[in-house]
Amino acid sequence: MRCLCKQKETNELKVEGDVGADAIWCNRCNCNLDIQEVPLSLGLKSELMKWIGKHGDWIDWEKDKIVPNGIKLEDEHNKQGMILTEKVQKELGVKYKVSFSPSTFARVYK
Repeated sequence: MRCLCKQKETNELKVEGDVGADAIWCNRCNCNLDIQEVPLSLGLKSELMKWIGKHGDWIDWEKDKIVPNGIKLEDEHNKQGMILTEKVQKELGVKYKVSFSPSTFARVYK
């Protein structure tokens, strides 16, 4: 997978949610990877895209604060992200090291 690292390839990945970005990142240079280039099943790519589409549901964007039950929503999102990370690791195998970067917005702005 291509990224901005000096080697131009990476096998150190992280699953992380961000608005307007795909869910897979280089864990060395923080480059957002094109999910279509990640060798995952279509089913798992679909799950990741669904998950990323819900990123920030705990944020009131107009007021820049969390919504009621925001911490719970973010916690659930993080739990799902961890499950997806395990699936990504399983599909990619030992050639890749995959970690999870949870969202902390709700805890910071509570």
